[in-house]
Amino acid sequence: MIHALLFDMDGLMIDSERLYFDAEREIARRFGREVRDETLWKMMGRKPLESLEVYVRDTGLPITAAEAFAIRNEIMTRKFQEDLSPLPGLDHILNTFRGRLKLAVATGAQGEFLDLVVDRLGIRAMFDLLQSSDDIRSGKPDPEIFLTACRRMNLPPGECLVLEDSGNGVLAGRRAGCRVVAVPSDYTRTHDFSPADYIAADLFAAAAYIESIL
Repeated sequence: MIHALLFDMDGLMIDSERLYFDAEREIARRFGREVRDETLWKMMGRKPLESLEVYVRDTGLPITAAEAFAIRNEIMTRKFQEDLSPLPGLDHILNTFRGRLKLAVATGAQGEFLDLVVDRLGIRAMFDLLQSSDDIRSGKPDPEIFLTACRRMNLPPGECLVLEDSGNGVLAGRRAGCRVVAVPSDYTRTHDFSPADYIAADLFAAAAYIESIL
């Protein structure tokens, strides 16, 4: 039986991967560099500092990951305030299962961005748990964040279903022992989603699948 849904945030709930990609390209240009799409794909789903370690290493920027993190935070805070929108089907899936299942966000983003998103979209009250990466040691594809969320909800992983848009997130959910529904975005369609139980075209299709297995 499924008793909880664990939502990734970036690229799953909100159209943020576009904003992150734009920010990371902007940072590279500031230093006269370019960043490859392959690097941006590798960064997805990871903890912020982990992702920027990949970024700095691959681009050869003359700054530390911590410095890149600070620059990106400044850019992303502005972008979230100016250009934040839910992905199609988010309201539908939340309203469909609120009160029937526990709902949680388990995101690789830092807590300040998680708070900003749920408050600007007015959906904080929809969730039983908000789990950011702030107190997580190992980012996705490590299962720690999902295991932590399950533990905080007092549920075994086998009773939780993860919704993810990235290959790293799908793998983390599978390693945690959760059921996993992949909802690929335009930025992640080339990822390996073979570990997922189901691949949905969008959140509407994901909701229909979840209904079918309850």
